[in-house]
Amino acid sequence: MAQPVIVVTDVQERLFGAMDAERRDEMVRNLKILLATARRLGAPVIVTEQYPKGLGRTLPELRVLLDDAAPLEKTAFSACGAAGFAPRLRELDGGPVILTGIEAHVCVLLTALDLLSRGVSVAIVADAVCSRRAVNMELGLAQARQAGAVVTSTETVVFQLLGSADTEAFREISKLLK
Repeated sequence: MAQPVIVVTDVQERLFGAMDAERRDEMVRNLKILLATARRLGAPVIVTEQYPKGLGRTLPELRVLLDDAAPLEKTAFSACGAAGFAPRLRELDGGPVILTGIEAHVCVLLTALDLLSRGVSVAIVADAVCSRRAVNMELGLAQARQAGAVVTSTETVVFQLLGSADTEAFREISKLLK
């Protein structure tokens, strides 16, 4: 089976400030854990930015964990509409996609729906997504689940990627989960 691809959707400076204040810090903490895990295990990451001229770039604290993953700029709400997204996914063997980012009920949801319609397995990391309003986030996750996406958590994804506890990677990454 192809390696999962982590997609970080539109976690940008000006957009981030408008997100639900009670959730956004937890979302960034969990994204850092996911990106550190991906980096340690060599899991591929794709990053998108919605209209960066107006909404800013990916948050600096996430950019430092992205190594050479250059963000794909987009104006379409679904990442599938970003130039280079579909070819990049194909290059990576089109593995299951682990979706994170903002907003859960717009760009994350529409990306999930497009991927599902193309036969790609999708998991949305519920504690690594956010919307401006909690109700919209919950509705976005519910719609994605109804369409066939798995809704999961950061810890679950990390342990799935690690596979077992008898590795140096597990000893390093498990410290981040405390």
